[in-house]
Amino acid sequence: MPLSKKKLFEHLSQEVYCHLGVSPVHGIGVFAMRSIPKGVNPMRSRLKFDEIAYTHKEIKALPRGVRKEIEMFCYYDDDHVFVPGIGLNAMNMAVYLNHSKTPNVVYKKNGQLITLRAIKNGEELMMDYDINFGAVHTFD
Repeated sequence: MPLSKKKLFEHLSQEVYCHLGVSPVHGIGVFAMRSIPKGVNPMRSRLKFDEIAYTHKEIKALPRGVRKEIEMFCYYDDDHVFVPGIGLNAMNMAVYLNHSKTPNVVYKKNGQLITLRAIKNGEELMMDYDINFGAVHTFD
């Protein structure tokens, strides 16, 4: 098997754990398609990219529909909005992680998502937005 084909097969066999589905919590969520061990990155990707920082003023110059997508799916702070360097036509499944005060995944300081405990097949992956984003979140 050619090296790239072999590496992809290993990734599919050992590192693909999640799929998107309808969440009972909110809209779309991320779910385990098989058991996920504690301490692994359940969404490890072969796609490597950086986020590009834009000022809020720069984002305001974009078309309204694009701004709405950025507001919904990109991380931001008081000064910047962080847009994936791969653009918005490719997807990072992690943007669909829903909030819970009893999370089963967390972002480490290095930006890697890690499971806090074993996750069962069919279980929704959840993170605590307050811990991961350093702000208190309230929901309607």
